[in-house]
Amino acid sequence: MYIQLRDLEVYKLSRELSVIAWDIYSIMSWQAQKIVGEQFVRSTDSMGANIAEGYGRFHYLDKVKFYYNARGSYIESIHWIELIEERKLADPKLILEYKRIIQALGPKLNKLITATKSNISK
Repeated sequence: MYIQLRDLEVYKLSRELSVIAWDIYSIMSWQAQKIVGEQFVRSTDSMGANIAEGYGRFHYLDKVKFYYNARGSYIESIHWIELIEERKLADPKLILEYKRIIQALGPKLNKLITATKSNISK
């Protein structure tokens, strides 16, 4: 049975993060948007984009490559949200929600990579 991308839990979580990242970005000062915000939104959006691109690829090795890119963006996003929190650039409630979702996304992304890699030898 084929699962649609929009029904894939790891993708749904990445999209939720993108919504929150935009909420955080949109209330930042112009200076904070330029220094931190743009990179934060790009890295967050990149998670979902790479999951989508990998999911659309036919060959398992192509899929895994994009899922690894998503994981790199995942780590980068953690870096940015921690800086945003340290510098008090956003509402603590939004930061907390972002961190809650990203913690749930990490293990699911690793499972997606592992499951895809296990299909390489089949």
